[in-house]
Amino acid sequence: MPTVVTHAAVPLCLGLGLGSKIIPPRLLLAGIAFSVLPDADVVAFKFGVAYGNAFGHRGFTHSLLFAFMLPTLALLFHRQLKAGIVRIWSFLLVSLLSHSLLDSVTTGGKGVGWLWPWRDERFFAPWQVIKVAPFQLKAYLTPAGHAVIISELLWVWLPGVLLMLFLIAWRRARR
Repeated sequence: MPTVVTHAAVPLCLGLGLGSKIIPPRLLLAGIAFSVLPDADVVAFKFGVAYGNAFGHRGFTHSLLFAFMLPTLALLFHRQLKAGIVRIWSFLLVSLLSHSLLDSVTTGGKGVGWLWPWRDERFFAPWQVIKVAPFQLKAYLTPAGHAVIISELLWVWLPGVLLMLFLIAWRRARR
């Protein structure tokens, strides 16, 4: 998995690029929260749930069902998010789907349970370019940890910032 900070890159760069008139601050914060939420499944390890279990890491919370269900439930709070329901649902869906997509392009793990509950199979994208992040914080102080950070900067943050800058320039050109 990428680091929790890198999972936030997609909604952060997209939301800042589109601007607060399109993605209000509350919706941006919700998108960031949704982008990191699937990794709450690591709590299952504490209860003895195996990694490969449907409710283990990269299982149910990384599925398409979860990705479509959670933004739909979030619509109950559309007034607090200060945007229309289509915008809320779309932004939260992209934020949530970005998590499992990023996990699927990492160099480790057991894949992503995109099709749960219809299939128990785990999937990777056709290419794995992001170095898988370690679970322990001290591991980032090693050369392997540095490689993870560089990999995330190259494959997630750089394209995200470029997209953000493009969107900002596009907004300014339209004024």
